[in-house]
Amino acid sequence: MAADYNAEPLLTVEGLTQAFPVRTGDVVNAVENVSFQIYPGETYGLVGESGSGKSTIGRSIIRLYRPTAGKIWFHGMDISGKMSRSTQKALRTQMQMIFQDPMASLNPRKRVGDIIGEGLDIHRTCRSAGERASRIRELLIQVGLEPGHAGRYPHQLSGGQRQRVGIARALILDPKLIIADECISALDGSIQAQVVNLMKEIQEKTGTAYLFIAHDLSMVKYISDRIGVLHLGHLLETGTTEEIFKNPIHPYTRSLLSAIPSPNPLVEKNRAAERYDYRTSGIDYNLGTDHLVSGSHYVKCTDEEWEQWKQWKQKADSEYFVDISCRNR
Repeated sequence: MAADYNAEPLLTVEGLTQAFPVRTGDVVNAVENVSFQIYPGETYGLVGESGSGKSTIGRSIIRLYRPTAGKIWFHGMDISGKMSRSTQKALRTQMQMIFQDPMASLNPRKRVGDIIGEGLDIHRTCRSAGERASRIRELLIQVGLEPGHAGRYPHQLSGGQRQRVGIARALILDPKLIIADECISALDGSIQAQVVNLMKEIQEKTGTAYLFIAHDLSMVKYISDRIGVLHLGHLLETGTTEEIFKNPIHPYTRSLLSAIPSPNPLVEKNRAAERYDYRTSGIDYNLGTDHLVSGSHYVKCTDEEWEQWKQWKQKADSEYFVDISCRNR
């Protein structure tokens, strides 16, 4: 099921700021004035280095943190402030989270079947024990596990199997949005591919939207419809996967993409990663505003930076095409 961009956004984040107090008495803004939207059936990839605020955004959206400022609308409901009981229930059933560490997020004293079925028990969505057992069995099969795994404990499973349990737990209430917070970073490369492919298959069947938080750009490129690039709590660039990877504008985005290894040994041998240091760049994220590049592609910068970066991009593209034409002769 493809993303429906003609529908109303499933999630709208507007001017989200998340601040935390520190021992000195000051306040640190982990996320500052971030805005984006996620549509039904869409996968929105949020990328950036460690400490950029990705996980904080996910936890603020699902209300593990109370946002310091800004607005969050989910399925037509304002979930940024104090919520009514009906809104809380809708949020807890229609939005779920897959956590980074599958072992730490699963109760070691509970069997897999009880872990997956906990949401059914809390919200009393099953009328009988048989219906509950049937639903758990269906979910286990859907995520590629055996029904017999329901009787095992988390320590008896591999890392990939534990993450599949986490996915099943998130799916048990048929959510409209799943926040996947670095859900593959603790897994081996081959297992990462299996989990990502599983998530894509589930999305095609159910139409669930994903907020896919990660630092692995190759995986984000594979699974995401649109991408947001985050650094130091600021959303610097956003657009479709093709727009971001083919036409990166912000120096930070270009540095991230230039660091991706190429499977072609000849290209990899000549690859030169761009360096970016915010402290010496002369860029002030607080002064930037959104500038439209094309389509749905936006970059956050000042007017002067925008003109400068466009000239750099045009020069780099012209040098690239000259180099390619010389090689082909």
